[in-house]
Amino acid sequence: MEGISKGLKKLGIHILIMIGILFALLFVFFTIYLPSYTSHGESVTVPDLEGIHYSELNNFLVARDLRYEVTLDSGFVAEATPLSVLKQNPKPGAKVKQNRKIYVTLNAENPPLIKMPGLVNTQLKNAQEILANYGLVRGEIVYVPDIGINVVLEQKYRGRDIKEGFEIPKGSQIDLVVGDGYGNQSFEMPNLIGMDDVEAEFLILGSGLRMGNINYVKTDTVPKGTVVRQLPPDGVMAKTGERVDIWVSELLDTIQF
Repeated sequence: MEGISKGLKKLGIHILIMIGILFALLFVFFTIYLPSYTSHGESVTVPDLEGIHYSELNNFLVARDLRYEVTLDSGFVAEATPLSVLKQNPKPGAKVKQNRKIYVTLNAENPPLIKMPGLVNTQLKNAQEILANYGLVRGEIVYVPDIGINVVLEQKYRGRDIKEGFEIPKGSQIDLVVGDGYGNQSFEMPNLIGMDDVEAEFLILGSGLRMGNINYVKTDTVPKGTVVRQLPPDGVMAKTGERVDIWVSELLDTIQF
């Protein structure tokens, strides 16, 4: 019995020693080796990359022990520099490990083309919201005499009328011609036939009407620059702010001998 007791005692001591060694190994592994292997406690603060150009990203991040990758998505902000950073992930201020990859979204080098929305006969407030939703910029607002108050009468791009559906670069500026609400006066349309185009335009605007299209007609019987047709014709009742189109003579090409 005494021999068995001593044997069990020795076995118990050996087990305790093995448990002690195991705990010591686990302690060393979790407190020394693992933190050293994983760089535990060493972190980098993610910088704000917004506005930094693509050509500067690599050097900027390498100096901070970080990397980057450009996402397939791209955006476009007219005010931002082409190929500059618009968004990033992780966000600025986040704590990450060294050599962490930062995903960036760049501003497109060229603005995408979008179809011009239809704003005519729309209230100015709604038109401005539509432009913003399409990524377009509201430009100059020109008020003209018209019965519709704050109603869009014309939409213009670079000084010319632009039709709905026409493709233009995103971020383009759109000017609006808007009614002032006072165009309820009626009068006879003046006669413009025989006037030169400058004189006719002066009379149209001076009568509270709007200048419409100027069309050119080749002729050898009427002096160049003379109005030969108008629409609406003279004598009909017109309202303030109504649009007037005119046709102006051009000389026929002559053959030189």
